[in-house]
Amino acid sequence: MTTESGDGAKPDLALGRRAFEERRWADAYRALTSASGAGGLVGADLERLAVAAYLVGEDDAYLQALEQAHQAHFAAGQLTAAIRSVFWLGLRLMLRGEGGRANGWLARARRLLDGAPDDCAEHGYLMLPLAEQCLARGEVEAAYVTAADAAAIGERCRDDDLTACARHVQGRACFVQKRVGEGLALLDEAMVMVASGTLSPIMTGLIYCSVIEAYQEIWAIDRAAEWTAALSTWCEAQPQMVAFAGVCQVHRAEILLLQGDWSRALDEAKRAHQRCRQVNRPAAAAALYQQAEAHRLRGELTAAEHAYQGASQLGFDPQPGLALLRLAQGRHETAVGAMQRSLDSARERPQRLRLLPAYVEIMLAAGDLDAAAEACREFKDGVDALEGGALRATAAFADGAILLSKGEASTALERLRLAFETWQRLDVPYAAARARLLMGQACRDMGDADGCRLELDAARAVFDQLGAAPDVVRVDALLSHSRSNTRHGLTPRELQVLHLVASGETNKAIAAVLHLSERTVDRHVSNIFTKLDVTTRTAAAAYAYRHNLA
Repeated sequence: MTTESGDGAKPDLALGRRAFEERRWADAYRALTSASGAGGLVGADLERLAVAAYLVGEDDAYLQALEQAHQAHFAAGQLTAAIRSVFWLGLRLMLRGEGGRANGWLARARRLLDGAPDDCAEHGYLMLPLAEQCLARGEVEAAYVTAADAAAIGERCRDDDLTACARHVQGRACFVQKRVGEGLALLDEAMVMVASGTLSPIMTGLIYCSVIEAYQEIWAIDRAAEWTAALSTWCEAQPQMVAFAGVCQVHRAEILLLQGDWSRALDEAKRAHQRCRQVNRPAAAAALYQQAEAHRLRGELTAAEHAYQGASQLGFDPQPGLALLRLAQGRHETAVGAMQRSLDSARERPQRLRLLPAYVEIMLAAGDLDAAAEACREFKDGVDALEGGALRATAAFADGAILLSKGEASTALERLRLAFETWQRLDVPYAAARARLLMGQACRDMGDADGCRLELDAARAVFDQLGAAPDVVRVDALLSHSRSNTRHGLTPRELQVLHLVASGETNKAIAAVLHLSERTVDRHVSNIFTKLDVTTRTAAAAYAYRHNLA
């Protein structure tokens, strides 16, 4: 923000300036709008009006005030200030998806830059949209280099807004290039500058939100939680701010959901939707998705259905949550079809990583081990590239679930224990409890009745505390059948296969019924023979009839 020498005697102008300094954005907007109506505001006051308009959610007024600020600065011969106003104008238009207008204004700024001093920060500011455009086109190295040049100008000019924004663009480019360590360092550097309080309000909010989303894309849960808490503190100190407060509440809802505080997560998501529905459609949609997730996990399936539909109507992809809802409703084929369509249309790695764990779960429930294993391999390839703790835990969980379905309980237990320990360290109780549930099943399949009950009891306690009603029912069912199951050591899938063997079906027919490959069925039959200590299908069928398993 530039300083001005204009007359501050007008009451509305004086009130507006004071409210602006005190970050009372609604008061500042009203007073400065009134002062602007009387005419004669200098460029710096028009900039103040623009910032206040943005922060109270008056987007069109923000753009109008920036145009007026640009004209006032230009008329006063303040060339660099005029260029800076155009930068903000072009950036906002670009973020709104109005590429034509954005490019037009930024082209004007570059033309004006020819007459500006060679060492001014505005040279760096106009590199930032270029870097963002390079990222959008997949020209990642060009984006990194351009942002690095902008950061160097920011440091030379001691402009914290420019430096922090450029560093954060560099960090995001590093993530795309799989240079995760370097990317994290750059984003952390940008966030330290944000937290210092030296950045302008709009740049502060933009970087907070962009970096938190970047952390979430690589599943850096601990960092996302840390900076979401900082963003919350920043928003709470400015109760009249609208622009970033709703987005902050969406982030908080997602973190609270992971941390197991589902009631507070639901409340935050509802408040975020209420705050954003008139001023930020994407954030309102994301808030509805978080509401749906909380309802689904608690077994409130009708409420979840409505919230997913609402998010979709606002343009938010309801997957994978909606497919998992269909699975909970017992609509396996619908869930499989929805996830397959989503994966077919997902091209970028972050999109696919978001979908693949649910796809593995759904395909396992549908009995297609081969499809689940293929999806797990793709997910692990992404994990190896990003080296994220939460990603590795999710991969280990998926691995363990697949191995368990294949009857390889001992190896499954190792992978599931890794997932459990990681989720526990990251303070994600629901995921940790799900791992313990499968660990209990692995112990059961290995004939360890005590281990099975210990793991299932521990998982049930967490599910009960969280309010995860469907999971409580699932554990209770496993506990009630643990004695009979451990007697023969067969997995649920092997029991299905044994039932069909006893019915006289061939392996090929069983594969068709259960939507498995014939090779997978061969493996299940071999495992059944080993566990029952029989050598023929007839003997296996006889065992099934004697023990009421057919």
